[in-house]
Amino acid sequence: MRTEWGAGKRAVCDVSIVLPIFDEAENISLLLNSIFGVLKQTGKTFEVIAVNDGSLDESLRCLRDEAVARPNLRVIDFRRNFGQTAALMAGIDHATGHVIVSLDADLQNDPEDIPLLLDQIGKGYDVVSGWRRDRQDGTFRSFLSRVANRVISRLSGVHLKDYGCTLKAYRRDVISGIRLYGEMHRFIPIYASGMGAKLAEVPVRHHPRRYGRSKYGLERIVKVLLDLVVVRFLDSYLVKPVYIFGGFGVLSLVLSLSAFVYMVHLKLDKGVSMILTPLPTLVAITFLIGCMSILMGLLAEIVVRTYFESQGQAAYKVRELINFDNDPDVRA
Repeated sequence: MRTEWGAGKRAVCDVSIVLPIFDEAENISLLLNSIFGVLKQTGKTFEVIAVNDGSLDESLRCLRDEAVARPNLRVIDFRRNFGQTAALMAGIDHATGHVIVSLDADLQNDPEDIPLLLDQIGKGYDVVSGWRRDRQDGTFRSFLSRVANRVISRLSGVHLKDYGCTLKAYRRDVISGIRLYGEMHRFIPIYASGMGAKLAEVPVRHHPRRYGRSKYGLERIVKVLLDLVVVRFLDSYLVKPVYIFGGFGVLSLVLSLSAFVYMVHLKLDKGVSMILTPLPTLVAITFLIGCMSILMGLLAEIVVRTYFESQGQAAYKVRELINFDNDPDVRA
């Protein structure tokens, strides 16, 4: 019987739980007790990966103490605070589970909902996202979240009611090649959908914060919107960036030509001096913008091809290979 091995040469388990932690010392013991109790009832092999994201309180000490009594608790300690996305990325990189589940460490996500997500994974879904239907946050914050979710769904084409819920489950093979930066962890379903993953969303419980304070401010809205632009671009134009740069360049050249024709029309038919109008400047500027955009598109094509070829990456994702392990029958 062959044993599978994952990150760090550890045996592969069924489920990996990833916990980004920043100043949550008072919540850690209660959270781990709940997670371990729930996962033991599932009968699946599991590990819990806690990522200490540069906490300034006693979080690391609490995690060290818990790790002594819990052999399948793994702790990753960052040198400083790198943010939730980096913490999730580190947990995913070191996870060995066939299914990876992420949740917040503030006790607002309920570990009792983990089996709900695993059930949906068992039904064939690749990504299952939690939906905090009865969200226990302030009215203004909940309103902003609803607006943001609608904007993201509209722009991305991936319709989820709650992008901000950290409680999500992923098949490992779906997210193994995804790299995350900035505040992009909430956009993993968009990346996965672009690769052909099947998505599901299930209502989950949401509790008021018991200890500590929220780490999220209103400035996150601007970061999310800017990251959404990046995600949308990468999802639609990663392998053919010349389409967006070249498209804008062609539009600029068309505008330049139109302005030039109108300028000539005014001069020949109306007798209006071109110098008295802004048209010559408009023609020159739009022409230069058009040429530069097309050249940027060509440079982007070179960069993309260099990326794929130097990293050994393919511009496609395979879901399954059938009969490739069979020896060919030369008599067929």
